[in-house]
Formats: sequence, structure tokens, C-alpha cells
Amino acid sequence: MGGQACVLYGAAEFSRDLDLAILADSDNLDRLGRALAEYEAEVVAVPPFRAEHLEEGMAVHFRCQHPEARDLRIDVMTRMRGVDSFPRLWKRRTTFSFDDETLEVLSLPGLVAAKKTQHDKDWPMLRRLVDASYLTHREEPTPERVRFWLRELRTPELLIEVAERHPEAIAQEKLNRPLLDLATREGLEGGGLARALRAEEDSVRSEDEAYWKPLKQKLSRLRREPSRDED
Repeated sequence: MGGQACVLYGAAEFSRDLDLAILADSDNLDRLGRALAEYEAEVVAVPPFRAEHLEEGMAVHFRCQHPEARDLRIDVMTRMRGVDSFPRLWKRRTTFSFDDETLEVLSLPGLVAAKKTQHDKDWPMLRRLVDASYLTHREEPTPERVRFWLRELRTPELLIEVAERHPEAIAQEKLNRPLLDLATREGLEGGGLARALRAEEDSVRSEDEAYWKPLKQKLSRLRREPSRDED
């Protein structure tokens, strides 16, 4: 659900980290724990590896010590702001098949939703993900793809191109994304579309900051409290 998934979708990003979205039931956490143990993965920072923290929306961070994966960081999450529940994510997943393995990856809409954070590094990647989708499939539009492009494209020129090619889809999508009113040549030349896209990004960043504020407060308390595992 992170940089490795972005590579598979054609928005190349070098990443030494591995981000995983998991179902946090007891059996699955036991399986994950055994797999992490094989790579001598240790929890770094807070919170500790417990279902209660994952269900609260926190990420648990691991660092691998095994020689074949030394210093690989693995971040595990169950809940993400603005992203579907795990059962829905799993149902809508994308499967990439290779000669010797199969990888299950967040669907592209799910991955884009997960990238809508307050962090600077996520927004260029989000933009590349949606651009790559459009540039790869624009000659094979489906209603689902057109809706996705109209809702998520952040490159003004490409957003205008989709709007011009698919005027029948605009009316409905304006209800979800009012800035589509500015997806015109006039909106581009006057700078109104670029300003609206920036305002949209700023709003989402603020929402993410508000979401994480109480979680960060709890993380701060956990840092000050002795670990139950040390009691």
C-alpha cells in the first residue's frame, strides 16, 4: 500500500520501506508475527505491536535485522483516514502476477486515497499515479475510469482534456468536485483551476492533520508510559 505499490502502478518510486495494510484479527496477527520473526523484525518507536493500536488507526513500525533484509523498515496499518475498511479493500484489490509469485496490492483508487495526507512527499506521487492511469488508458475509457480521472486528476492540462473528451460525465461529477467548473481553457489561462486544485489540497491536508492530532497525543503518552511488556 506504499512505495512498492506505486512502482507496480507505473509511478516509479525507489523505496526501501514496505507498507502493509492488514486485517487485524488474532489469527492474521499471529501469522504476521511469525513472518516478521523470520526476518528478525523488531518494533521501533511506538506504538507496540497490538491489535488495539492498529484498530485506532495507528501504524506499527518494524526494522528487520536478518542479513537478507537488514534495515528494511516495514510499516503496518489496518485503518486509514478516508480509505475503505480492510474487507472492502481486499475485495477491490489489484493482483499482480509474476513468474514465481503473486502480489496483492491496494486498488488504484484505494492507493490514491491513502496518499491524501498532510505530508509533502505524498502529493507528487498521488499526481503521478493518476496521470499514469490516464496516459495509459485514455484510449480505453470506461465509465469507472472516467469518474476516477475526473475526481482525482491534479494536472490541470490533463483534467481539462478529460473534461473535453467526456462532457457527458461532467455534470454528475461536479457534485463531487466543484472545481470541475474551472476545468476549461479559460480556467487554465486565468490560473483559476490551479488555485482551486491547491485549495483542495490544502483542505485535505488540514483534514488529515485534524485526524492525526488525537492519535499523536496518544502516541506521545505511550512514549512516556512504561511498556506493558516490561512490567
